[in-house]
Amino acid sequence: MSQPFRLPSFYMPYPARLNPHLEGARTHSKAWAREMQMIEGSGIWDEADFDSHDYALLCAYTHPDASGPDLDLVTDWYAWVFFFDDHFLDIFKRTGDMAGAKEYLDRLPAFMPVEPGEDFPEPTNQVEAGLADLWARTVPAMSVDWRRRFKESTRHLLEESLWELSNINEGRVSNPVEYIEMRRKVGGAPWSAHLVEYAAHAEVPAAVAASRPMRVLKDTFADGVHLRNDIFSYEREMRSEGELANAVLVLEKFLGCGTQEAADAVNDLLTARLQQFEHTALMEVEPLLAEHALDAEAHADVFAYVKGLQDWQSGGHEWHLRSGRYMNDGGAAAEAREDAPPAVTAGVLAGPSGLGTSAARLVASLVASLPARARSFTFVPFQKTGPLPHPDFGMPYETRLSPHLGAAREHTVGWAHRMGILEGLPGVPGSGIWDEARLRDIDLPLCAAGIHPDATPEELYLASDWLTWGTWADDLYPAVFGRTPGMAAAKACHDRLLLCMPLSLAAMPTTPLDPLERGLADLWERTAGPMGSEDRRTFRDGVVSMLDAWLWELWNQKQNRIPEPVDYIEMRRATFGSSMTMGLCRIGHGNAVPPEVYRSRPVQALENAAADYACLMNDIISYQKEIEFEGEFHNAVLVVQNFFDCGRTEALGIVSDLMTSRMREFQHVLDVQFPALFEDFGLDDEARAALTRYADELKNWMSGILTWHQGCRRYAEEDLVRHHTPPRTPRWGAPTGLGTSAVHLAGLRG
Repeated sequence: MSQPFRLPSFYMPYPARLNPHLEGARTHSKAWAREMQMIEGSGIWDEADFDSHDYALLCAYTHPDASGPDLDLVTDWYAWVFFFDDHFLDIFKRTGDMAGAKEYLDRLPAFMPVEPGEDFPEPTNQVEAGLADLWARTVPAMSVDWRRRFKESTRHLLEESLWELSNINEGRVSNPVEYIEMRRKVGGAPWSAHLVEYAAHAEVPAAVAASRPMRVLKDTFADGVHLRNDIFSYEREMRSEGELANAVLVLEKFLGCGTQEAADAVNDLLTARLQQFEHTALMEVEPLLAEHALDAEAHADVFAYVKGLQDWQSGGHEWHLRSGRYMNDGGAAAEAREDAPPAVTAGVLAGPSGLGTSAARLVASLVASLPARARSFTFVPFQKTGPLPHPDFGMPYETRLSPHLGAAREHTVGWAHRMGILEGLPGVPGSGIWDEARLRDIDLPLCAAGIHPDATPEELYLASDWLTWGTWADDLYPAVFGRTPGMAAAKACHDRLLLCMPLSLAAMPTTPLDPLERGLADLWERTAGPMGSEDRRTFRDGVVSMLDAWLWELWNQKQNRIPEPVDYIEMRRATFGSSMTMGLCRIGHGNAVPPEVYRSRPVQALENAAADYACLMNDIISYQKEIEFEGEFHNAVLVVQNFFDCGRTEALGIVSDLMTSRMREFQHVLDVQFPALFEDFGLDDEARAALTRYADELKNWMSGILTWHQGCRRYAEEDLVRHHTPPRTPRWGAPTGLGTSAVHLAGLRG
């Protein structure tokens, strides 16, 4: 039977190397798998299956510098995780036994104690026995912090198999954003990243493990591993396993295209994620380590970890080309045959493909990726776009407006005057971006009145002021800090804003110096005062994520760098202030809902789907404002235009479809996953009512934001002409892409 598509030309800029202890790992891992009864008698694998999968070759490629004992242990981990995947498939996915799957998975965390000396239960199957053995052999060499992180990623890897099983039972193919997020957990690459730390003897310091740069490195590594695997495993998963969790299938359904086109699109996304990894490693890691004043040993550990992730990517690719587990007739083996079809040999520029020859493919790999990479740095600001036609936003929820809207409008004007927002920052040219007329045109109380239709007057005033401060500050950052070289001024401002939100309200640690600080300090005192300590910390984290995301936008602006789609969507939730404004919805729920329920997959999926719907809708409506009048490129329509190298009409269609699919996912979570969540956590009536009320508030959040966009005077062309004057010169740092140096020379001469 022929392959369903021709393997694309992969971006792989790092040569693969083979660990010299390969044969020892092969012998050891087979003996261990046999001891754990994974081969004979399991009904899952026989010896031929195990040999053809060749997990030792995978680990020898992905950990080329590991010692013999370390390679043996890591290989055992991979044999175990692939056995779990096949075991779970055979027992639960094929039968659709959701209850049995939950009982099976609920036992596994007990075999991963974090503290030394804790006892294991008695294993009842090969997966439990293997996990108990591996955990006991691994954790003594690692810190407690690493153990917690590894246990969490292992738990995600195991438990999120239920998400796959649920979709199979429903015949449901997820949307691209949902798929990327969930694949990171169920696909296991974050789990693999922890084993990179073990094999390289290079733990990521706890001080930076949760930072954005380290998170992006892990996420982009994971996406690269998973997207590559999805391309190679498509044939097996579609034809023999009945899987629906595959990126090629997801894009086939979402884009309505053929399998080859979908596979090529997945490969383009894979390339973009790998280049995001490189960008983060080169541009963000060193400043992060300096900011935390980490010593030379910590520097060495982090960069050894980065190198280990690169080795995994290139080695994983070589293994996929050779393993009997995957579709690779058009890969390395076929390219080496004299009778290989022209489509394989001529169009890829791959060169030799045997063992030890991966370096020969580097030049072709880099050349093939240059057009898309260059395109991301060549944005020209203030292009004439005209209005963008609006699609049907498909809002299924009716907006109710607070009866206190009129009073909130007058209150917000008075508050903005008292804070000094309408006067701008003292001594800072260009900071007077709003006056009272513009404030009334933007009409943030209309948004608050739709989001909080049942709020008291004081609650509506507070929500209106938060939206006013956040929208004004979001407009202010590029107007002020986008005109200056470097990030020092923005970072100093950022650090002072953090001081305006103390977790202890006994005394403000700093005196606000300007309207930006004064407004935030006032809002924080009014909001955080009635909160408990845990709620206060959670809400503060939401505000901090928004402030951090504004710095991310500025850094992209300095580089004139259009982000790739996955990074953009995930950061867009933060730049939009989604966590902060959703946090306002949670005020008043008290302790009825346990914190672990808010952290659960269904609640996070509900929040992310709602956030993406609102963000994508905003990007469609604000396209002309941002591209033509503000010289901005942080817009989903433009990001899609750049990624697919297509026109804005095609990009608009893709963004609109994604927005619609996120709304469908929101409804699916409510209808299918919330009832199961209630049962899984054993929630009482009070908690169920509170969580249902929160879901209703998210409905209000989405419908209220749409109503505001349609009712305010911020986005229509006549409003844009009234509010904006054409810039005389480009902002500092824009444009900076290829071929734009003449702009800077002209400016200097001027």
